[in-house]
Amino acid sequence: MVNDVTLYNLTVSYRQHPALHHISGQFASGSLTAVVGPNGSGKSTLLKSIMGLLPLGGGRVDLAVPRQRIAYLPQLAEIDRGFPIEVRDCVLLGCWPRQGAWGGLDAAQLARADAALQAVGLDGFGRRPISSLSSGQLQRVLFARMVVQDAQLILLDEPFNAMDSKTTAALLGQVRQWHGQQRTVIAVLHDDAQVREHFPQTLLLARELVAWGPTAQVMTDANLRRARAMAEAWDETAEVCAIDTLDPMPVRALSAQKVPA
Repeated sequence: MVNDVTLYNLTVSYRQHPALHHISGQFASGSLTAVVGPNGSGKSTLLKSIMGLLPLGGGRVDLAVPRQRIAYLPQLAEIDRGFPIEVRDCVLLGCWPRQGAWGGLDAAQLARADAALQAVGLDGFGRRPISSLSSGQLQRVLFARMVVQDAQLILLDEPFNAMDSKTTAALLGQVRQWHGQQRTVIAVLHDDAQVREHFPQTLLLARELVAWGPTAQVMTDANLRRARAMAEAWDETAEVCAIDTLDPMPVRALSAQKVPA
């Protein structure tokens, strides 16, 4: 099995206190994985670590996908909606990883951008400034940009947060399409019912790894209670523990049964 992302004993700290603590495992190529856990459990930190946006306190992240074939969607609150750019130009930014800063756009790429907007239900929105869009419309634009980017590894941080049901259904349809195309999708989510219905794999975090594997085995009441208890028990004043450098190899995806209660 080919793994697009492998985590080796990953630890990430803020101000010398761990946000992620000794996480090991693999995201298989073509997998569709939800990342869940209590608030402050390190879910967004995990995506940023995979993207290389945060310094690692220990361990490493190995990628089998070139950087230009990785798409990352941060939480909507982190997007500058006042940036003076039109919808179509925003979508065309998805061409940048392949074209570079000075590459020209041809008719096929322009047509691809228009088709992506149509696919997310925004046909005819191309000349609108992004500042005029609702939150749901802007999220559709950002999904269209990722369609144009044609990434193999797609990282989504709370992509359906505060979205209406129509927008959520449309974006979930795009996620399913990516999965059908054997792209690897990793999404931070908070809606347990949504995870159970649409995501075959789940990673449950509470800064440490609680469970990782088939969703039905991970999203049990016992595991969810354990994650909440672990999150509540974290001592924010404790020092970071030493990393075990004698066994740097990752464990394989963990099912709920393999995680001690």
